Amino acid sequence: MKKILSLFTISLLVAACGTSKNKTATVKAPADPIKYAETITAEDLKTSLYVYAGDKFQGRETGKEGEKMAINFLKKHYTEDGISAAKSDGNYFQDVPLVISATPDVKVTVNGKTFTNIDDYVSVSTAKDGTLNTKDIVFAGFGIEDSNYSNYKNLDVNGKVVVIRSGEPKNVDGKYVISGTDKASKWSNFRQEFASKQEIAKSKGAKALLFYYPEVYAMAANRFGRSSGRMSLAGGSDAMYYMLINTNLAKALVSDIETNEKSMSLKSDLSINYKNNSENIAANNVAAIIRGSEKPNEYIVISAHLDHEGIKDGIVYNGADDDGSGTVAVLEIAEAFAKAKKDGNGPKRSIVFLNVTGEEKGLLGSKHYTDNDPIFPLADTVADLNIDMIGRTDPKREKKNRNYVYLIGSDKLSTELHNISEMINTKYMNIDLDYTFNDENDPNRYYFRSDHYNFAKNNVPVIFYFNGTHDDYHQPGDTPDKIQYDLLENRARLVFYTAWELANREARIVVDKAAK
Repeated sequence: MKKILSLFTISLLVAACGTSKNKTATVKAPADPIKYAETITAEDLKTSLYVYAGDKFQGRETGKEGEKMAINFLKKHYTEDGISAAKSDGNYFQDVPLVISATPDVKVTVNGKTFTNIDDYVSVSTAKDGTLNTKDIVFAGFGIEDSNYSNYKNLDVNGKVVVIRSGEPKNVDGKYVISGTDKASKWSNFRQEFASKQEIAKSKGAKALLFYYPEVYAMAANRFGRSSGRMSLAGGSDAMYYMLINTNLAKALVSDIETNEKSMSLKSDLSINYKNNSENIAANNVAAIIRGSEKPNEYIVISAHLDHEGIKDGIVYNGADDDGSGTVAVLEIAEAFAKAKKDGNGPKRSIVFLNVTGEEKGLLGSKHYTDNDPIFPLADTVADLNIDMIGRTDPKREKKNRNYVYLIGSDKLSTELHNISEMINTKYMNIDLDYTFNDENDPNRYYFRSDHYNFAKNNVPVIFYFNGTHDDYHQPGDTPDKIQYDLLENRARLVFYTAWELANREARIVVDKAAK
C-alpha cells in the first residue's frame, strides 16, 4: 500500500513539474532594449536634421509656410514608420487656434466714472467682443487657492467679476503663511502668479479678473497696452476678461486694497466694453502614437517643439539645436519603438510622440494640449519626457566632461521618476546628469521655459533634457553643421531607454509631490 501511494505521489510530482515546465516555456522573456536603442544613430539624426533645419523650412516660424513644411515632414516620417495618428479621426495634426494681438478697444467705468486705457488698466488676454454690466463683484484678496491657504473658501465667484491683489500673506512674525518660512512661494513669483491666479479664477467661473499688481504695471502696460504683434492662444466663447489695473481703478473698487486681505463682496456698478482687434491665425501640433499592448490607456508622452524663429531681415534662423535636435530625436525614438513593435516587442503602455507648435511664442502648443484639448486625459498620462536643445554643449559649463545633459524637473513631482532616470542612465549610458538648473528659483527659470512645464503644472511628472544655451541661441548661427551628433545620439538613446522603462515596468510611477 505504501509503495502504491509513493508511486502515485511521484506521478503527481512529475505531472506537476511537467505542467510547470510547460508554463515556463510559454512565458516570453523581456525584450532587450539595446537592440532598438542602437538604431538611433548619429548618421540618421544628421540626415534628418540637415533637412529639418535647412533653409528650405524658412526657420519654421509658428503659423508660417516653413512650419507647414515642417509638420508635413513629421507626418511623413510617422506614416513611413507605420506609427498611427494620435487623434481618433486619423489626423496627425491638432489644430492650435492662435491670435496675433492688437490693442483692443476697451472702456471701463465704475459707478459711472470712466477710467482710461493704459493709464488705469490694460487688457492682458484676448477675449470675444462684448459688454459686461454688473454689480456682482467680489474681492478675493490675493486670489490664492493653496493647500495651506485659500482666498476662495466660502466665496462664490461663478459668473462674477473678481478683484485681486499681488503677492501672498505673511504671519505676524513676518514669515510667509504658505511656506512657513522666510522664503516666498510661487504666489510671489511674477510669471507663476500671473498665470496661476488667472487659471484659478477662470476655473471657478469668473467672468472677469481685475488684478492689482503695481510692481509690474508699467512694464505690463508697455507690453500689452500697445499693438505689439504678440502671439497667444485664441480665447474661446468662455474666455474671461483679464486686466491689470492701476491704483486709481483699484481703489475705486477696494479703497484699502493695498492692505486688505479679506475676501468680500463689493458694492459697485462696473461696466466693461471690449472690442477685440486681434488677427486669428492657424497652427498645428503633430501627434502620433504607438498603442500599449497591456496598458493602452496609460500614456508616456515624448515631446519636443517643432517651431523656431523664422526669417528676420531676410536671414533664416534655422534652429538646428533649438529645437531641431529635439524634434529629430523624437522621430528616431519613435522609429526605434516602431521596430520593437514590429518584432512583437511593443510597449506595454502607450507612447505618444508630441511635436508642439508655438513654444517660442510662449509654450502655446503645449498649453493648448494640456489646458484646452488634451488628446489623451492628463490623469492617464504617466510622464512627459521633453527634449529641447540636446545637440550641442554649454560653453560656460565648468565641468570638462562633454558627455553630459542637464536634467530639469525629474524630482519635482515623482521621487520614483527621478530614481528610475538615474538607474537607467547608470545601466545603459553613463552620461553625466547635471542638475545645475534643476531649481525653480534659478534666475534662468528653465523649469518654466519649455513645454514640460504645462504638463508639470497639471501634476504630470516630467523630465526636461537640455544642453544649455550657447552663443548661437536664437541666432542665425544655430545651424546643423554645429551640432555634435555623437552627443545627440547619446542623449536621444537615454530618453529612449527611460521611456522604455516607464512604458514596460509593471507599476505606474507614483506622484508623491504637489505641482509647483
